[in-house]
Amino acid sequence: MASEGITILGGGNTAFSVAANLQMAGAAVTLCEIPSFSQMVEPILESRQIELEGVAGQGTATLECVTTDFSIGLAENELNLLIIPAYGHRAFAEACAPHLSSGQVVVLMPGTLGSLEFARILREAGAPPDIVLAETDTAPYVCRKMTPTLAHIWGVVGGMGLGVYPGSESERVRQLVDRWFPGVQLYDHVVACGLAAMNPVVHPAGVLLNAGRIEYSEGDFYFYKEGITPGVCQLIEQVDAERLAVAAALGVSLIPVDEAFHAAGFGPRGTLLETIHGSEMLTQLRAPGALDTRWLTEDVPYGLAAWSALGQQYDVACPTMDSLVDSISTLLGRDFRAERRSLADLGIEGLTREELEDLLADGQSH
Repeated sequence: MASEGITILGGGNTAFSVAANLQMAGAAVTLCEIPSFSQMVEPILESRQIELEGVAGQGTATLECVTTDFSIGLAENELNLLIIPAYGHRAFAEACAPHLSSGQVVVLMPGTLGSLEFARILREAGAPPDIVLAETDTAPYVCRKMTPTLAHIWGVVGGMGLGVYPGSESERVRQLVDRWFPGVQLYDHVVACGLAAMNPVVHPAGVLLNAGRIEYSEGDFYFYKEGITPGVCQLIEQVDAERLAVAAALGVSLIPVDEAFHAAGFGPRGTLLETIHGSEMLTQLRAPGALDTRWLTEDVPYGLAAWSALGQQYDVACPTMDSLVDSISTLLGRDFRAERRSLADLGIEGLTREELEDLLADGQSH
């Protein structure tokens, strides 16, 4: 396998930004998009070039390969980074399964428990048993694709958290990821990492309480600077308290949302409001232009609703999360409980805490 080769799976905002930045940093990057979303990479299919601007660097990156053929995209590289919304994880897992080889590593950036669903799909497809899955607790950059060929990075996240499945492969994967994203910190396991994701803590509460303004202005305001107020923070912090309680039931100690935002480099140490309003990165981000945004369609079913189900299995009530799931389902006319990433999807339904710990450590339930 190529030592400096990396495959980026996806073709959206962060995938483009990571592909360009890592190519400019010396990696031989293959960008591989699923065929049904080929339009995302068609503008660079021939040139293989992405323009990059922002704090991480500026210039033109010429990628090694741009493809929608997974037999090509997954042919060589040990490290493969899946950088897409959570609702695309299943389709990518099914596309990857026939082409992944023994010893390859797939890191979901971020995962929000998706590494477990990916692993289950690989098992059921008969993929090699020693493929390693991992996930981060956040995306590596605050970024956007400004045009079909131009990516802009406003901020680089410091010290991303990483969970590895099985846990016995943690140090190997940490070294692979840290080569390109310095300062990576290991969680106990992938469930701890999945519960450490910040987007589901902040986005659903923030969007719901700003729903009128989002619809009236079509997102013409700064979400974090103007939309996150003391009252909004109170709701966010109650969601966070339930998240921490679910983690504690699994023997995991996670830091609260205000500390997590500071540790990631988003803003200065302080209350949640002080950290967010003091952030040079977050205060530059506009609100979503409509309520049908991935800040709800991803963060509710794959974040809050999945976390609540996990809490229910281990006797932790999550009434605030549940109320947000119900309210936002009504708001969008969808049933996010039915759409959620279920514990059966994750392959952990009905497991005791001890059985879950065994599975996370070595990939086997004893």
